[in-house]
Amino acid sequence: MMVTLPPPPARPSEALLRAKNPELRRLSVQESEEVVELTGVVSCFYLKQLAGETVRVAAAGRRISNRVIVCREDRPVTESFCGM
Repeated sequence: MMVTLPPPPARPSEALLRAKNPELRRLSVQESEEVVELTGVVSCFYLKQLAGETVRVAAAGRRISNRVIVCREDRPVTESFCGM
């Protein structure tokens, strides 16, 4: 049985829109020829790192500037995706 995978995202913003976690889908992406800049707020450092990894393939060798802020004040950590 062959498994067909979806094509990789063409743009970093598309990669984040496909993310399963809603916090990643709320991040902003600004692109230039040299840099992909991520901005926004997530609830834990894991999601900040995951945001960068999510756009890496679509960034196509461009530098990724991850300016995402980690802030747990908007909800208790136990309700967060990262509250383990």
